[in-house]
Formats: sequence, C-alpha cells, structure tokens
Amino acid sequence: MAVGIEMSSQIQGEEYKIDSNEALSFKLVTTEEEVLAEETAFKPEMSHQVFGDSETIFGYKNLEVQLYYHAGSLLTYLGMKFEKKVPKELQIPPDPVIPSMVKQIPEGYCTNLDEFMRKLPAENDFKPMGEKIHEYPAKDGSQYEIYLADINTPRLPEYHQRLQTFILWYIDAASFIDADDDKWQYFLLFKKIQSGSKTTYQIVGYTTAYQYYAYPDKIRPRISQMLIMPPHQKQGHGAKLLEIINSHYISDAQAVDINVEDPSEDFVSLRDYIDCKHCMKLDAFHKSNLTNGYSKDMETQALATRKIHKKQARRVYEILRYHATKKNDKDSYRDYRLDVKKRLNIPFQKQARDMKKLQKHLSAEEFHAAMVGCSREERINRLDEAFKELEQEYSRVAERLKAL
Repeated sequence: MAVGIEMSSQIQGEEYKIDSNEALSFKLVTTEEEVLAEETAFKPEMSHQVFGDSETIFGYKNLEVQLYYHAGSLLTYLGMKFEKKVPKELQIPPDPVIPSMVKQIPEGYCTNLDEFMRKLPAENDFKPMGEKIHEYPAKDGSQYEIYLADINTPRLPEYHQRLQTFILWYIDAASFIDADDDKWQYFLLFKKIQSGSKTTYQIVGYTTAYQYYAYPDKIRPRISQMLIMPPHQKQGHGAKLLEIINSHYISDAQAVDINVEDPSEDFVSLRDYIDCKHCMKLDAFHKSNLTNGYSKDMETQALATRKIHKKQARRVYEILRYHATKKNDKDSYRDYRLDVKKRLNIPFQKQARDMKKLQKHLSAEEFHAAMVGCSREERINRLDEAFKELEQEYSRVAERLKAL
C-alpha cells in the first residue's frame, strides 16, 4: 500500500514540473500595450545557469516567470504567476523561483506590474551613454547608433549591471565581468526612433572587450562577450557591430592585434565571414595565390591591414581556399584536403615523437597500454573527423561569401 501511495505522489508531482525555458517570458517594452501584448514575449535559449542542468522548475502548475525590461533604460520588472502550487500533502516544497532570479538581477527592479507600467513613459526619455562612434541605416529606414563607453562613463556601470543579466540566458558558461576594471571597453548598439519631435532609443546589443597589456607600450584587445537582443537577431546587426569594433582597434596605433575569448560557434562564423570578406581583397589572399599554400605574406598582410593574428590568418586562408576550390575537381579538392590535414596532423606528429621517447622508459606491456588510441589507423580516423568538422564550418562561411 505504501508503494502505491508513493507512486501516486510521483504521478501527481509530475504535473507540477515545467521546463524552465518554457516558463520564462522576457519582454523589451516601451508602452503598456507592449507589456500586455503576447507577441512581444520571447524565450531564453538556456536557463541551466540559474535553474540547474535539468532546466526544470518544480512546484507550480502553468507557471509563467515574467522578466520585463524597458527597451531603452532596462528598468526591470520581475514577477511570476501560476494556476496552482504543489499541495502540502505531497511533502515536496516548491522551488524558490523568485529568490533564484533575484540573485542575478541588480537592485531597483519592480515587483508590481502596475508600478512598472506607470514608470514606462518617463523611461522613454532615456539617452545612450558614452561617445557615439558610428551610425547606420537599416533597409527599413530605421537608424542605429553605436556608442563606446568605459568605467568612467556616467551611468554606464549601473546600466551594464542590468544589461549583462541577459548573457545568463543566451551565452553558455557566462560570467559577469569585474566592472571596476578600467581595462574594459563597452560597445553599445541602440536603435534610434524618431516620432515627430520626440527621439527615443532602444538597446539592440552590446559587446565588451578587454585591453590586455602588450610589451612595451601597446595593448592587445580581446573581445569577451557579444549579444544581440533576440528581437533584433538575424538582421545583420552582429556583423555591423563587429565591423565597427574591428575598425576602432585597427585605427588605434596602440592595438597590436584583435583577439577573441572563448567564442561561441555563431561568433566564430561571424568573425570568419568578416575577416574573409576583407582579406580576400588583399594581394596575398588573391585567388591565384591560394593554391600555392599558406604564406608569410598572408600572415603579414592580415596583421598589418586588419590586425588579425597568425592563427586566425591561417584559418582565413583555409576558408578562402575552400571557397575557391571546385569540389567536383578531384585533384584540386584532394590537394586542399591534404593541405588542411597536414596542419591538423601537427599535434599527432608531436604525440608520436613523445611516445617514441617514452618507449625507452617503459616495459613492453606499459608501452602497449600507453599506445591505446594512438595507432596510425586511429590517428587517420581522427584526422578525417577533424577535417569534416572544419569543412562544415568553412562551408557556412563560404556560402555567405557568395553573396559578395
């Protein structure tokens, strides 16, 4: 009988479980109408950084966790609603949803939705902070502006505290940065909206970059985080923002080269596209030079004109050669594969040399155990897998380059 009761409790408990990605509802709004409209809501890509690896919330039926922001100032509202809470007789407490969210949100947020909506009209007076370094129009006639700020920029620290909360839901392994460090630079992208004599601004995205020291008196900027807000994604804003960041540091005589910290797959693809788009115009990367293999001239010109470091310059070469190679030409395609695999094989060659040295100090049995996974056949299989993975990445960039 006890087993039956326990099973019944488990079945009852299941209806109080919900995917935290589905439970969360985000909005970027400027009016009461947008707050109440269902179509303005969007979902996170992930929530494990707040609600654990299972991305599950227990204890509520038909739960909705509401995290609303003013689209410009990022004034925040946090609330939740649900149809029913898990009964006490199940003896399983509901998850502490709001306390888990509050840990990630800076003070000053609203917990009353009516109060949040009353404050929206005044928040529409928000203006961007920092120095405007670029502006551009979109195809629909909208205007966009990019601002550069740092720790000394008025209003920036408080604004960034609100802004960086978004990375928890859209950048894996995200962590908040030390905003007190004056080596951070912030690139903020806003949409400018003109309605009669009234001008309002809405946040579209942002990027942070850290300026590392480079001997003797230079800097080595490293892009750390980039996020385009979900309502503005797939519209070319990420590419435009990265282009302007690159231009900013290319024109800075103190910057040695431009690096990226632990980039996501999407960012890698974006960076590859922009770097290839510019390098394909350089003499060293001309189509006629690609079949001759990677050269020092490519490395030199990429660094001198685009501040691209040598590892990325080699990748640009491989993508552009892939782009120029006819896949139905067996000889050309074979030569390309061999060229890339030769680079990929370098770590395996080192491993083979290390194993040869190790053999002198191990018994036959110990050496055989150490060689597991290191046979020639296994190495060839891993090379093939690595090449296929790269080819998939390169093909996406090459397809985009066709439009140029």
